[in-house]
Amino acid sequence: MAILRNLILLIIVFCHLAGCNSRSQENEASSPEDGFVTIRKIPILSGKLRNDILVLKIPVSKEEGNALSVKHILIDFDKAGDPSSLSLIQVFNNGNDPDAEKQELFGEAVNPVLKNKISGETALSEGVYTFTVSFTARQACDLTKKIAIKNVSVIFSNKTVRKLFVPANSEPLRFGLVLRAAGQDNCDTYRIPGLISTARGTLMAVYDNRYRNSRDLQDDVDVGMSRSTDGGMTWEPMKVIMDMEEWGGKPEEENGVGDPCILFNHETGTVWVAALWLSGFREQAAWNASGPGIDPTETGQFLLVRSDDDGITWSEEINITPQIKDPGWRLMFQGPGNGITLTDGTMVFPAQFRDADGTPHSTIVWSRDKGASWNIGTGAKPNTTEAQCVQLGNGSIMLNMRDNRNAEVKDENNGRAVSITRDLGLTWETHPSSNSILPEPVCMASLISADMIIDGRKQKVLFFSNPNNKYSRSNMTIKASLDEGMTWPEEFQVELNEEEGYGYSCLAMVDENHIGILYEGIKELYFQKIPVKDILKGKL
Repeated sequence: MAILRNLILLIIVFCHLAGCNSRSQENEASSPEDGFVTIRKIPILSGKLRNDILVLKIPVSKEEGNALSVKHILIDFDKAGDPSSLSLIQVFNNGNDPDAEKQELFGEAVNPVLKNKISGETALSEGVYTFTVSFTARQACDLTKKIAIKNVSVIFSNKTVRKLFVPANSEPLRFGLVLRAAGQDNCDTYRIPGLISTARGTLMAVYDNRYRNSRDLQDDVDVGMSRSTDGGMTWEPMKVIMDMEEWGGKPEEENGVGDPCILFNHETGTVWVAALWLSGFREQAAWNASGPGIDPTETGQFLLVRSDDDGITWSEEINITPQIKDPGWRLMFQGPGNGITLTDGTMVFPAQFRDADGTPHSTIVWSRDKGASWNIGTGAKPNTTEAQCVQLGNGSIMLNMRDNRNAEVKDENNGRAVSITRDLGLTWETHPSSNSILPEPVCMASLISADMIIDGRKQKVLFFSNPNNKYSRSNMTIKASLDEGMTWPEEFQVELNEEEGYGYSCLAMVDENHIGILYEGIKELYFQKIPVKDILKGKL
């Protein structure tokens, strides 16, 4: 069976390379039997020891296997890149058994440079050998830097050199950081990212601290917050800003508060965070356990906290549930993600509610008096939930919504639901892009706007992020629209991470030239800082 599997793999290698002959010539690659390099589209994350980026496939004939071993692997970066943000390259030998899970360290290069020689010893036999190349980023690396793979070669024990095929269209590798790691601060899981930038240039991230497991409310969950004052390069220690503790004589695991949404008021300088609090309902999901009513013993609560000093200190929780919840509704809460402040100072949180029949609706919650009182809109569309909003050039509000129909709809009608309101959610109209342009696997997404100089004139640009996949929460991507969401051209898209994760994300402008994104991996949160010019190619 092993011989058969190796033969199949060898055929696959040959077919892969044969299908890439034109690109192979561009890269001066050797003949098809030389092997090839797969470059995984994932970031090199600071705070993570192993980032398995490259997969090397090296076919070995029976004659070669009897006589040769791998002695060195050469990895050359393009001179336009900057490998100084790397601290380590490791190469692991996976062997020639496709079912084998064991990896052995072949060799490593400390403090990588443009040309790197990794030495080791791997005896060969017939088959297709796989090597995994892992990169480690420095703790304080420049998140805006990129590196590109130029050449990968193998040197055998007889001193022959085999140059592997590297796809000509490979994109440079980007850096990022692990903002919150699974298990950090005795927290099992971090989820539900929110992100804003204040007038002082401070980046502020909020998220769920899920202490015991990855489950949604109800459980022991608090809202955590992190600040960065250097554009996202470093972050202060996590601070808990919402914790209902042992309210009502019930333990903390029955007083969880989470799913945060963060908002910056540019007129007052105040930062607001909204979150859902559930009391009681031990080990029950909030979505189903919360019922009609207003009291915390009956239904989920819409809580707010505020900071007037750029996130240094925070208020006690403010409960606005009686102001905005219809007692007949089963549940009502925020976005999550981030909210916005309109040009007239009105603060707007994206929100959602389950009506008396249990049907969910996306909507908005708003305040015109700096948070003294709050109001709620009507449902924009049935069977929609987590939403994000932006103000368009004509003053209207666009609501971009998670549409539960997309769990079944995978054709051209798959896509985020989009509606417009001109009267703060009293009435809604369907946007032409609704359920057609922005594919989703049914997941939260992010939407922000920014004023930029495009082709010499000031223009509003929309940025959107989500798992760009109808079927799974993978392929985290940032997209841009220059016509207020009517189109999202492929040329203005950057895929950041092909791996499947929990899939939630949140965008914020770091400064006029960079956009920040905080998104979920598995149990942890990643931050990347992307130059806007990389998204709006040729427009700035």
